[in-house]
Amino acid sequence: MEAARSLIGSTITAGGMTVLLAFTSVVGAALLLVLAYNRLVRRRNLVREGFSGIDVQLKRRHELVPNLVACVEGYAGFERSLLENLTRLRTAADAAGNMAEVNAQENRLTGGLKSLFALAEAYPDLKANTNFAQLSSQLVEIEDTLQYARRYYNGAVRDLNVAVESFPSNLVAGWFGFRPEAYFEVEAVAERTVPRVSLAGAPEESKEGDA
Repeated sequence: MEAARSLIGSTITAGGMTVLLAFTSVVGAALLLVLAYNRLVRRRNLVREGFSGIDVQLKRRHELVPNLVACVEGYAGFERSLLENLTRLRTAADAAGNMAEVNAQENRLTGGLKSLFALAEAYPDLKANTNFAQLSSQLVEIEDTLQYARRYYNGAVRDLNVAVESFPSNLVAGWFGFRPEAYFEVEAVAERTVPRVSLAGAPEESKEGDA
C-alpha cells in the first residue's frame, strides 16, 4: 500500500514538474515575443522620427528654389530653360512618395541646383548680388543640417533592418508586418565635381576646393 502511494506521489510530482516547465516555457516565449515586438516598434519610431527631420529640411530646400529662380531670372542671357527645368524638378520633388521616389527626385533637384550655381559663375554681378549670396548661404546651412539628419535617419534604418532580418525578431517582424526601410541617399549640391562655365562659354571641369 505504501509502495502504491509512493508511486502515485511520484507520478503527481513528475506531472506537476512537467506542467510547471511547460508553463515556464510558454511565459518565456511570450516574454521574448513582447520584447522583440517592443524593440521593433521602437526602431520603427526612430526611423519615422529621423525622416521627419529630413522632411523639414527638404521642405526648406524646396521653398528656397522659387526665390533662387526669381533672383537670377532678371539677368540677361541667363538660360531660361534651366530655370524652368529647376521649377519642374522642385514640383516633382514635392510630389515624391516613398523613399525610392524621394531619392530619385531629390537627386535630380540637386543636379538642377548644381547647374544653376555652375552657370552663375559666368555672371560676376549675380555672384555679387546680396540677395543671391544670402540665398546661397541659406542653401549651405540647409544642406549641412540635412546631412546631419541623413546620418541619424540612416543609422535608425540600419538598426531597424538588422532587427527585421535577424532571428528570432524576424519571425515577429513577419507576423506584425514590419519591413526593411530604404536609406536616404540624396547628395548635397557641393558633393560632386561641379562643372565651371568660363566667360568664353566653354565648360570646364573643376574639383571642389580647387580655388
